[in-house]
Amino acid sequence: MTFTIVFLIAFIASFGLRHWLSQRQIRHVAINRDVVPAEFASQISLADHQKAADYTIAKLRLGILENGVSAIILIGFTLLGGLQILNIALLQLLGEGIAQQIALLVSIVLISGIIDLPFSWYKQFYLEERFGFNRMNKKLFFADMFKGIGVGSAIGVPLLWVILSLMAQAGDLWWLWAWGVLTAFSLLMQWIFPTFIAPIFNKFQALEDGPLKTQIEALLRRCDFASQGLFVMDGGKRSAHGNAFFAGMGKAKRIVFFDTLIEKLNPGEVEAVLAHELGHYKCNHIRKRLLVSFALSFATFALLGWISTQAWFYSDLGVMPNPNGYNGGLALALFMLVSPVFSFFLTPLSSLASRKHEYEADGFAADKSSAPDLISALVKLYQDNASTLTPDPIYTAFYSSHPPAPLRIANLKRFS
Repeated sequence: MTFTIVFLIAFIASFGLRHWLSQRQIRHVAINRDVVPAEFASQISLADHQKAADYTIAKLRLGILENGVSAIILIGFTLLGGLQILNIALLQLLGEGIAQQIALLVSIVLISGIIDLPFSWYKQFYLEERFGFNRMNKKLFFADMFKGIGVGSAIGVPLLWVILSLMAQAGDLWWLWAWGVLTAFSLLMQWIFPTFIAPIFNKFQALEDGPLKTQIEALLRRCDFASQGLFVMDGGKRSAHGNAFFAGMGKAKRIVFFDTLIEKLNPGEVEAVLAHELGHYKCNHIRKRLLVSFALSFATFALLGWISTQAWFYSDLGVMPNPNGYNGGLALALFMLVSPVFSFFLTPLSSLASRKHEYEADGFAADKSSAPDLISALVKLYQDNASTLTPDPIYTAFYSSHPPAPLRIANLKRFS
């Protein structure tokens, strides 16, 4: 029962902290709803500022409800015996072995997906629709969902089979081999995703010749950056939100602009946004993040390798393992369900590192492109995406991967 108590303390603390942070953010945004921050008063109207506040609060309230449902599901799967019931039912149906363990993990994913479906539907067709961001129809919603299930099954099931086979046959150091497989798979996906998977969901067209392409190519030469190509993605068929990103690694690197981004920004602003993204690459942020993720996954697999051999890990979480049988999938399922409760407390560290990288990428963009153009682009994106200009400082410190708008703009003005 010792681990049950530890788990419950962490569970209550994480759930309570999530709720407290969300309520702080709601109160802070609501209090500042009726006054545009002075540094944005000439660019952002009061109506747009209030829209951003209302959008932020609506998303937070939906998030609170989602967190509550997720908490109930987690307790249902663990301490209330849901995972035990599911495991026994599948054992009776399929018998012992890897097939049954894969079925257990797939069942958990499907059950979680079914529970999440109403939230996804509400967010897309009510919340995003209410604030003018939804461009997706119901046919595309379901097409994306079934494509996602198909791609996830085609990739995930074979990967699960490999990992579960290693757990069964590779001895005490199975976790080291599994970590190596997952690391190699992650690197392979950097090449596979932009080339084969992303085109299943979106159309990618080469950026047309013209002033924008000429300006972008000049920036790439200044930054000594070689890419496989410049592409425009039809993100506008789903959402009015705009973005730009890198995909791939090595020779497979490609630069992708949402069509909505090009619609909203002038060429100088698009160049500045891309310069910021190039800054992440040139400052080695992408490589650093990969290395950190590999180190964390190494530690995670090492922990799983040890904890999966401990009887209390199963019994204290409402599951009875087969003492003479194979429990690889059961261990993975429990770990997948429980570990986010504990890893949640590391969120501020990753958020802090991410904000530091954003400042560095902004500095790179100011040097290679234009700080005023990046400021102008950011203000337009804050406005068009209804991003709040008045986030709660504690909420920001805990969650935000990007610096709050006032601090980010003030930092860029130093370069101007």
